[in-house]
Formats: sequence, C-alpha cells, structure tokens
Amino acid sequence: MRRSALSPEDLAIACARLCDEMKAEDILILDVRKLTQITDYFLLCSAASERQLKAIADRIHRDLKAQGVTCLGIEGEAVGGWVLVDYVDVVVHLFSREARDFYALEMLWGDAPKADWQP
Repeated sequence: MRRSALSPEDLAIACARLCDEMKAEDILILDVRKLTQITDYFLLCSAASERQLKAIADRIHRDLKAQGVTCLGIEGEAVGGWVLVDYVDVVVHLFSREARDFYALEMLWGDAPKADWQP
C-alpha cells in the first residue's frame, strides 16, 4: 500500500537529505526489496544526542507531512536511543551512536545493496 506520491526510492532519498541537513551521521539507505516484504528501503543514520534524534524525527515528519506524505507511525523515544519513522515503503531508523552499534542493522541486513544518494 503506497502512502506517498513519491516513489519509494525518491522518498528514501528525500529522508536521507533531510537527515543530512540536520547533521545526522553515517546516513545509509539499504535496498531491502529482494530480502523482505515489510518495506522497500531502510534508512539508517546516527545522531550525537537525544535532542538531535528528536529534532531529526520531528523535521522528517513535519516536512514530509507538508508534502502530503502520510506517516504510518513513529515508534521509540530519543531517550532510548532509537526512533523509527514508518512510511510503509521506507522505514527510517534514527539511532544514537551506541544504539546503532548495539543493534547492528547494517550487519543484520548486510546482503542489502546500498542505494546511492547525494547530499
């Protein structure tokens, strides 16, 4: 079920660029279309603080909502080190540095090709 006028790839790139504007670190888009049916792309990035995690999640949600993109849900808390923003075709994982190392989604989804995006 598509929730956006943007293609899944364009939505993932738009999210990556918003993360980049908010000074997120280690931004990575994984193309998981051939590995799972739950989504097309995972976007992973890290933030230096809880405040930055919350700011990035808020910015993504606000800016995409203004463009008519429907968010299925937001899970997690910045204080817990992981916020997930679900756009059905794209799932954005915002991590503290420590949580990203702990959950190691890059390793879990290591077979997924990395999608190219330009900051």
